[in-house]
Amino acid sequence: MIIYSTRHGQTDYNFNERILGTTDIPLNEIGLRQAQELAERIRNDNLSIDIIIASPMKRALKTAETVAQLNNIPITADSRLREWDYGKYEGMFRDADGFAENKRQFGVKMGECGESLLQLSHRVYSVLDEVIEKYRDKNVLLVSHGGICRVIETYFNNMTTAEYSNWFMGNCELREYKIK
Repeated sequence: MIIYSTRHGQTDYNFNERILGTTDIPLNEIGLRQAQELAERIRNDNLSIDIIIASPMKRALKTAETVAQLNNIPITADSRLREWDYGKYEGMFRDADGFAENKRQFGVKMGECGESLLQLSHRVYSVLDEVIEKYRDKNVLLVSHGGICRVIETYFNNMTTAEYSNWFMGNCELREYKIK
């Protein structure tokens, strides 16, 4: 089994370095092109993907639909793959006072009223556990968000707090995790 993971294409918030969690905005023109390029890369590299599981948020779902249509892959949405709730930081610039520090406090809710990293990890790990159990004989593409991709990385690879805080996944970057 192989689990592939990708982050949605670019949005205007991404382009402008704004914190994007629960705000449900679409891809911008660059993001639409990135999604198309991802779909073509999957087709041209002959990646065997049996199912796509995507966040239901517009930016992730559109990325997933683009890949699914070009490659004739069934798609399903799972709300547990929605982006991290960043609380009061939502929409602020990424260098907002306290944002980076809050991301390192695993048991503290983001922006006072969002999700803690422990809450986020619980929902993402539950998706991964279920995918591995349910699709053991299939290859799966997860289409989600930067914060979710970071947690997916921790599921498969150990990370220190510093590594976690600095880990980044680009828009429509594709990662591969082999399950034995």
